[in-house]
Amino acid sequence: MLEQKLVFEELNKQNITFFVGVPDSYLNGFCNYALKNYPERNIIAANEGNAVSIAAGHYFASKEIPLVYMQNSGMGNAVNPLVSLADEHVYAAPMLLLIGWRGRPGTKDWPQHELQGEITPDLLKLMNIPYSILTDDIGNFKKVIKKALAYCQTSRRSYALIAPKGVLDGEKMNRGVTDYSMSREEAIEVILNQMPKDTIYSATTGRATRELFFLRERRNEGKEHDFLNVGSMGHASSVALGIALEKEKRKVVVLDGDSAAIMHMGAMTMVSKHIVPNFMHVVLNNGVHDSVGGQPSAGYKVDFTAIAKACGYATIGHSVTDKEGLIEAILALKDCGRASFIDIHIHKGLNATLPPLLFSHREAIDRLIEELNIDESQVSLEKGKNNE
Repeated sequence: MLEQKLVFEELNKQNITFFVGVPDSYLNGFCNYALKNYPERNIIAANEGNAVSIAAGHYFASKEIPLVYMQNSGMGNAVNPLVSLADEHVYAAPMLLLIGWRGRPGTKDWPQHELQGEITPDLLKLMNIPYSILTDDIGNFKKVIKKALAYCQTSRRSYALIAPKGVLDGEKMNRGVTDYSMSREEAIEVILNQMPKDTIYSATTGRATRELFFLRERRNEGKEHDFLNVGSMGHASSVALGIALEKEKRKVVVLDGDSAAIMHMGAMTMVSKHIVPNFMHVVLNNGVHDSVGGQPSAGYKVDFTAIAKACGYATIGHSVTDKEGLIEAILALKDCGRASFIDIHIHKGLNATLPPLLFSHREAIDRLIEELNIDESQVSLEKGKNNE
């Protein structure tokens, strides 16, 4: 593993002092060092495309090469501004791209990372972005940085640094205990207890999926009502909306995260155009990117409730911070006749006792599909009997 102090010393020598991106577990050491030592020069962005665009603005204003960090799963968000804003044939905004390489071929990783890991180098090639794969040799790192920076400066094009596991990792941050009493797991269980048994749940990327999965096991409940959004961060609410629009008689609850909701906040505007009274959007807001390292998000700083209200959701007018308040909010909103929204402030931290989330994604989604379509099958069967 590279020593972060030496990494940043070399970056400083090359006049790279502005960092922007989305935290990644493979870049923990790098992200944490930047957060601690460059508080005014490190921007944790809403999503990877946002990061690329901020970096472009920095270059325009300073003529200095910025560094954009991300997990390779976020490359899709970055493609549009990389090819239509920063490309040499448009506005020629060069930047270093530091990319955590999840799902690298030949290594073991979760299914949602496999295809992205396989296509990561090819995706860069398609965008005409040269790259180097980093190793844990600081001498090699120095050579790569000099080469990359020279390329950026002379060509006004971007250069990518791909970081495999173990090169820029680090310990997850201990951000301390907050005043909020509920954990994410406790909040999810309150919701399970208050909503109808046949409610459909869409759980966001990260710990919400794992905690819902193991809560079901602890409660001896089936998992046929649950969509576990293990990848595609920020899209759990859109999947849920698609289900809610089709199944008007079923309650559909999104178990979202603050960072995920921020990543694609535009999705919240959809309820202004469609009538979905069975749709409840819950943000489990702990103010950090908990699953990938604990770096702060804008979750505690953003008034999600005001934003949701402006987008057309019914709300109780404020966030909730304890079990009693959450129960009151659910009772007030679950049958209010409109799409509803609850911002739950929970404390930071992970349940370290939960085992890895091992399950068949195809079997899980097929169970959910069967559950969602069973009513229609029964209705068709009854109609057939009546016509005999």
